[in-house]
Amino acid sequence: MERLYLIRHGRPSATWGGHDDDPGLDAQGQAQAEAARDWLLGQVGAARPRLVVSSPLRRCRETAMPTAQALGLAPEIDPIVGEIPTPAGLSAGDRPAWLREAFQGTWGAIQGDVDYDAWRGDICRSLLGRGGTAVFSHYVAINAVVSKLTGVDQVLAFRPDHASITVLETDGATLKLVEKGAEAATQVL
Repeated sequence: MERLYLIRHGRPSATWGGHDDDPGLDAQGQAQAEAARDWLLGQVGAARPRLVVSSPLRRCRETAMPTAQALGLAPEIDPIVGEIPTPAGLSAGDRPAWLREAFQGTWGAIQGDVDYDAWRGDICRSLLGRGGTAVFSHYVAINAVVSKLTGVDQVLAFRPDHASITVLETDGATLKLVEKGAEAATQVL
């Protein structure tokens, strides 16, 4: 089994539902990205990541960059580890309320034109072949993986803090949760 790391992006310069649809990191988020890099590079032997994958969104790319640079790599951009898909026709202004409602329920009950339970399965399948990888992703995507692996149907399986690192293992055919990342003291609601 190889280690695989899911890292939530560092603190962004704007909150979701704000005016910036794709904010980068603020100063604290940049420091969190460097701390994540240091932790990841502190892993020894086969546990040390050899590859870096990032959501296409700026806050994830900026969180991934210190690790990628330290490893001498360009991060692979993979939309499957990006944000939860927004239902067609939902305005950016309506997304925060839709997310708050989704957070209260189960994967099968999320309203929209996407099969969200299938979406979380797609993320897990994409991670199967990513042993030795640091994957920089988002709150809901990380919850999608953790809830699937723990058999929990609730959308919120836990509250990963900014730049928290969730540890998984994979042999290419199975995926196993080793340890959840640090949880946020505040809620994303």
